[in-house]
Amino acid sequence: MTSADFYRIRRLPPYVFAEVNAMKAAARARGEDIVDLGMGNPDGAPPAHVIEKLAEVARDPRAHRYSASKGIAGLRKAQAGYYARRFGVELDPESEVIVTLGSKEGLANLAQAITAPGDVVLAPNPSYPIHTFGFIIAGAAIRSIPAAPGPEFFESLERAVRYTVPQPKVLVIGYPSNPTAYTADLAFYEQVVAFARAHGLWVISDLAYAEIYFGDAPTPSILQVPGAKEVAVEFTSMSKTYSMAGWRIGFAVGNPNLVGALGRVKSYLDYGAFTPIQAAAVAALNGPQDIVEANRKLYKGRRDVLVDSFGRAGWEIPPPHASMFAWAPIPEDYRAMGAMEFSKRLLTEAGVAVSPGVGFGEEGEGYVRIALVENEHRIRQAARGVKAFLAKGQYDHNRKRA
Repeated sequence: MTSADFYRIRRLPPYVFAEVNAMKAAARARGEDIVDLGMGNPDGAPPAHVIEKLAEVARDPRAHRYSASKGIAGLRKAQAGYYARRFGVELDPESEVIVTLGSKEGLANLAQAITAPGDVVLAPNPSYPIHTFGFIIAGAAIRSIPAAPGPEFFESLERAVRYTVPQPKVLVIGYPSNPTAYTADLAFYEQVVAFARAHGLWVISDLAYAEIYFGDAPTPSILQVPGAKEVAVEFTSMSKTYSMAGWRIGFAVGNPNLVGALGRVKSYLDYGAFTPIQAAAVAALNGPQDIVEANRKLYKGRRDVLVDSFGRAGWEIPPPHASMFAWAPIPEDYRAMGAMEFSKRLLTEAGVAVSPGVGFGEEGEGYVRIALVENEHRIRQAARGVKAFLAKGQYDHNRKRA
């Protein structure tokens, strides 16, 4: 018997990023300098007072016992306080807030809690893999909808509820989007809530990049819409906002039935994050918020350098309005080779690692995702490698045509 004999493993295709990651590791083992713009792994650190709180609580012998699966009370209250300050949304910390081991774990466990085999889930394509595979692992069928929050999005929803059997049960959305960096306004969320209430859909909103926006208008929450808590739950994360990715702290907030279902599943699976980490997360949410603005400026600066330097190198990249990613169309001369092959050649010939867009769904073909996780100097270094790579490719392309 092999792993291919297991039902859920059979539903999971080979991880698209594995081949590029293996090539990246091999290049580094050979001593090559790779500018890694692939994984969305923040390179900063949390504020000093957050780290100090972690150490302080860790020195308490009682802090090393099992924690609370749904999160310590102080952290749930702190998250409710954040929603009140940031969005004007009132949440009950007992019934409408739960702490998760990062938003990825929370999404996967909620899928297990609310999905039966054969249920139909509407999810954007392209999108972050857990938005689809969390439900696939739970036994659901996925019907793709457009990732962009425009008229085609709602036309697709209408077709889905009209022609899909059985009727869709869940709608997954996420703005600012990973990987596309699309953003949504409050009017969009108002339409989503009205549609969900009319058609009996649960809505799962992924708001992991709430604080990384580059315009004057802050990113909204779906829970700002009156009546949203009747149908929606929203995931947020400490990872990007506070540079706490490895700490694995996220939240689900909103509809008490969905939060309760997630809490029941989690009670069988984990005892919650290490208590000192949760206490430090309270300090992050309730303490000085300088890092939030600092990180926003950091990613905006990197975005501007990326767009400018890659543009000068011959690769025009649309500037993202939010998130820590750029969704970059493959240069025309290379489009025919596809996202995977282009990413591999960029790694081997330019020393730059990116994520092939097809790894986020078939609609991601023709694109790569570029993560803003290296400093501005390294981004300019990557641009020099890209310029040499594109110049060589253009020369070869012209020679073949002649």
